[in-house]
Amino acid sequence: MKKKKTTEKVYIEKAPILKDVVETLETNYMPYAMSVILSRAIPEIDGLKPAHRKLLYTMYKMNLLNGGLIKSANIVGQTMKLNPHGDAAIYETMVRLSRGNEALPLPLVESKGNFGKVYSRDMAYAASRYTEAKLAPICKEIFGDIDKDTVDFVPNYDNSTTEPTLLPVSFPTILTTPNQGIAVGMASNICSFNLGEVCDTVIALMENPEHPLELTLPGPDFSTGGQLLCHQSQIKEVYETGRGSIRVRAKYEVEGNIIWINEIPYTTTVEAIIDKIVELFKAGKLKELNDVKDMSDKTGMRISIEMKRGTDAEKVMAKLFKMTPLEDTFGCNFNVLIGGSPKVLGVRELIEEWIAFRSEAIKRRTYFSLQKAKEKLHLLLGLKKILLDIDKAIKIVRETEHDEEVVPNLMIGFGIDEIQAEYIANIKLRYLNKEYILNRLEEIADLEKEIEEMESILKSRTKIRRLIEQDLKRVKKLYATPRKTELVYEDQIVEITEEEQIEDYAVTYFLSKEGYLKKITPQSLRMNSAQKYKDGDDLRLQIEASNRSELIFFTTKQNAYKTRGYEFEDTKASLLGDYLPAKLEMEADENVVAMVITDDYSGDLCFCYENGKVGKVPLSAYQTVAKRRRLVNACSDKAPLAALLHLKEEQDLLLLSSNQKALVVHSALIPKKTTKNTQGVTVMTQKGKNILASAIPLAEAGIQSVSYYRTKNIPAVGHLLREQDKKESDQVSLF
Repeated sequence: MKKKKTTEKVYIEKAPILKDVVETLETNYMPYAMSVILSRAIPEIDGLKPAHRKLLYTMYKMNLLNGGLIKSANIVGQTMKLNPHGDAAIYETMVRLSRGNEALPLPLVESKGNFGKVYSRDMAYAASRYTEAKLAPICKEIFGDIDKDTVDFVPNYDNSTTEPTLLPVSFPTILTTPNQGIAVGMASNICSFNLGEVCDTVIALMENPEHPLELTLPGPDFSTGGQLLCHQSQIKEVYETGRGSIRVRAKYEVEGNIIWINEIPYTTTVEAIIDKIVELFKAGKLKELNDVKDMSDKTGMRISIEMKRGTDAEKVMAKLFKMTPLEDTFGCNFNVLIGGSPKVLGVRELIEEWIAFRSEAIKRRTYFSLQKAKEKLHLLLGLKKILLDIDKAIKIVRETEHDEEVVPNLMIGFGIDEIQAEYIANIKLRYLNKEYILNRLEEIADLEKEIEEMESILKSRTKIRRLIEQDLKRVKKLYATPRKTELVYEDQIVEITEEEQIEDYAVTYFLSKEGYLKKITPQSLRMNSAQKYKDGDDLRLQIEASNRSELIFFTTKQNAYKTRGYEFEDTKASLLGDYLPAKLEMEADENVVAMVITDDYSGDLCFCYENGKVGKVPLSAYQTVAKRRRLVNACSDKAPLAALLHLKEEQDLLLLSSNQKALVVHSALIPKKTTKNTQGVTVMTQKGKNILASAIPLAEAGIQSVSYYRTKNIPAVGHLLREQDKKESDQVSLF
């Protein structure tokens, strides 16, 4: 009872703490999370994050679109009026947008000085007091008509000024500017596309909503170039869902025994590539190479890879693509803020959202210009009324005693409203002549035509889209550049398998009776052929094969363990080798009883059991598509295994029993079974406590009286070994 009260007391004490945690999350953490998502990490439909937009707008207001270069520190200081996150963060944003850093296919900031390089991890950019910057010419398309109410403005963080919520971009910067951001619980990673291809795609989609994107937008285009591996299924997934991955690899050229890497994937750096190559070389996995160097200079990025003479450069590069960041994956996540809400959109949906955004901007611009035109027309219509009697207007002004009565008197005298009267009253005396007024009146017809056209634009979706198309064609003509990332299609891709990465060479495998395996090269064997074993251990099997051969070990628990030769280190005769039960993670009390080595799974396995039965199973029955390491029920458990023979072709076998009887039988007499754990058929009849002791190919036995032991029918008992054959038989037992 006491224990129950204690439990209740603890629960009552903890409840307020849990409540406080929930309240803290709701009142503090959730607003923070939303702030990161909406105001920091995720780009909007204009292709910019808030930090980008604040910086570019500040530079625009500083007249850096038409002016000259100024110190970056000055720009950073001015930007802090909109972005209070510190000068370091602002300058890093400028660095990424600059031409010198080469992170963007279409740089938005012209730069002078050291702005680092996107392809280098260690090449740091200079301090802001040393570098200079201005807006790139393409920013004319980003800020066009921003003063015509095309976008909304909001107060900055201290209400001292205002800033735009979006920029009225005239082309889809969301697809031409790479963006990466990590928010709370979500992220965004948008790759860049070629400006010309994007413009063509948007125009095609406006004409035909079902337009296949791949025809005009074959794939991303990165500022660092490289080769895009065009797997159509992967690109289609990205285009449709906004998620997926695409593979990019480096471009190279070969000069003698030197491989020059000229372009690398956007996702990696020169240092990361070199570090990985050095690591693999030290691990002995790139024995074909002699040296690797970073040869980057003012002219651009270059990596030099020196090969050993006589090495196939194509195979080396295939290996490097597989094992190093010279081939990398770009994970796409097209997460964009649409109307203040994060959404993952495919390319088609992104373009549709941008068209809607741009259409709204054109409507707002047109409506703004329409209102201005109507206001001007209204003034000119008032001016037209005084044309008939300019002297009357002058007389009214001259005879009016008080200044505040001039406008009312003009309104009464000519039947015009206050705005028109105010305009007329403020005209300079020198302009009150017929020539000036007639020239102004000539504008009325043009204004009326403009107003009619603008009103028709506001009513016509087709005309708005025609204006978007005109802008896109202009932008493509002025700013489009050739594609940097080369497209490599599936039939051009040379893939290398994991096995092809492994160096292949001749080796000899030694299996001991207690389960130790050695893999020794011919050179090492020539130096020392005397094998070392543990006390009481001895050689069970010796097979010459290759480093890439597949090894199958059969155990006392009727399991088969599959592995590759290269998974074992080359060793020496003076060492014990690898202990297979530990290496292959076998069960307790499980030991190796046989080993089979193959390269192509050809031939048959003959399982010879102590009860005299032999089961013949195709070796291909042990071949698996998946890389399974352990196969259960790999052989029969009805009797202990006496011998296991791998027959590449049908041949004579010699079977020896424990009572010194021998039997020669041709393997073709043994029927082939498809079930791996078959017990087979009785081949050598055993009586009493006698067992089948061993079996070997007849060619290895050295038996002289072959016909004496041969049988043409099974089962058979066999014959006692003759004296001249006993000495040979003592050397042939496998177990």
